Amino acid sequence: MKFHNVAIWSLECVDAPHRVPTAELSARLAPRLKAFGMPQNLLELLTGIHARRFWDPGTQPSTVAAMAGRKALAAAGIDPAEVGLLVSTSVSKDYVEPAVAALVHEQLALPETTPGFDVGNACLAFLTAMDLVSAQIERGEIEVGLIVDGEASRDITEATLNRLASPDSTPESLKQELASLTLGSGAVAMVLGRADARPGCPTYRGSVSLSASRHSGLCRGQATQMITDSGALLHAGIELAQRTFARAAAQLGWAPDLLDEVVIHQVSKTHTVQLCRALGLAPERMYAIFPELGNVGPASVPITLCKARELGRLKPGARVGLLGIGSGLNCTMAEVRW
Repeated sequence: MKFHNVAIWSLECVDAPHRVPTAELSARLAPRLKAFGMPQNLLELLTGIHARRFWDPGTQPSTVAAMAGRKALAAAGIDPAEVGLLVSTSVSKDYVEPAVAALVHEQLALPETTPGFDVGNACLAFLTAMDLVSAQIERGEIEVGLIVDGEASRDITEATLNRLASPDSTPESLKQELASLTLGSGAVAMVLGRADARPGCPTYRGSVSLSASRHSGLCRGQATQMITDSGALLHAGIELAQRTFARAAAQLGWAPDLLDEVVIHQVSKTHTVQLCRALGLAPERMYAIFPELGNVGPASVPITLCKARELGRLKPGARVGLLGIGSGLNCTMAEVRW
């Protein structure tokens, strides 16, 4: 899928205010880790995550998604009335229904003529939404679209710690739920619009995607529990990523040395290092957010892009690769020309 007239008018992220060190989580599991004959710093050793962030207790995903959306609209210099489409990609939900997008729609005071809906595609949802919004812009159906994401990991982390700290926990339950303790919180929003209306803005060039749904059972999550076969998921995800990268090479003209910056959905140090190695990507071309933010789900890729921009890593004309793998399994790779 290629686009010729789509640009990123703005991209804004919001950090959750409370930094929670991994050592804090590990201390709550210390008796069980000792009983299992495992080191207390096991979580940090396995993931490379030093901390993650939490919102204040009770903070709703729609609230922080709207916060990021408000910032993105202001940065783009547009009125809410100009938004032609709103898409929320949050895995975290205020409720089963209504959609998070409906709640954000109200908080941003978008007009009744602006449709809004949620897109669910696990950690790939933001990239999926970029394609959906871009297709409508390209066809001339809308001038401007807004994508928002708010992730809140406090509840699932607390529930997981309570289960694993219980005398009933086992090494197997620890293995199955360890990935839940990598999750972080954050919010991000992007305004996409016509490139010819904003010369000089980064352009969204397009994406490629592949699916390996035979692996859909490797990671299954609910609001307060996620069961993951981390080893099998890593192996299957990297294999799918290699095939998707080959597709990007054919359709987008990619090669490892042609990408100036690589923005990866980051789960942990092991996942990130092995993915870069498998695809031949230079680690210095990737900004790592996982050590301080953990795995922020579908917000991970746009937050990483936002922070890379803030650090001055993205130079005019740079080819920026966006790479995501989501449970399902699905993989999307997309390009932004900065």
